[in-house]
Amino acid sequence: MIVCHCAVVGERQIADAAAAGATTLSRVCASTGAGRDCGACVFSVRRILCESVGSEVDTGLFPSPAEVDRAAS
Repeated sequence: MIVCHCAVVGERQIADAAAAGATTLSRVCASTGAGRDCGACVFSVRRILCESVGSEVDTGLFPSPAEVDRAAS
């Protein structure tokens, strides 16, 4: 599904960026181009990023999605 219509970035591209090491919203946006124009997609990008890194939370390398949500609030 397309998440960022301005840059035509989909969920898969965001998940791939996270898997490649882009573990922050700004890094995902920089590597995919999402969120750079109107910014309407950044909440969806953040949600997908949190879901993507959720599998790596157990290793202690990344904060849990709940921690990311609290920090972003």
